[in-house]
Amino acid sequence: MPTYDYQCDANGQTVEVRHGMNELLKNWGELCDKAGIVTGDTPVDSPVRKLATGGNVVKSSSAGSGDLPPCASGGCNGGMCGLG
Repeated sequence: MPTYDYQCDANGQTVEVRHGMNELLKNWGELCDKAGIVTGDTPVDSPVRKLATGGNVVKSSSAGSGDLPPCASGGCNGGMCGLG
């Protein structure tokens, strides 16, 4: 099953989860449930967005760290790695 990175703007956290290609998580509560983490103080209905990481490998140790790969954080020429 593929892994996807989601970010919550309400708390700044990025979380890596595994799910089917047709599934889309919409809020912090769904993301936490899928990732098996506690919601903490963030409202469960806070929206999350799936990041287009360009196939970067994200180590599970960095999940939730808030660190984004260069393409997802606006680096790499706006996501156009090597095409500038």
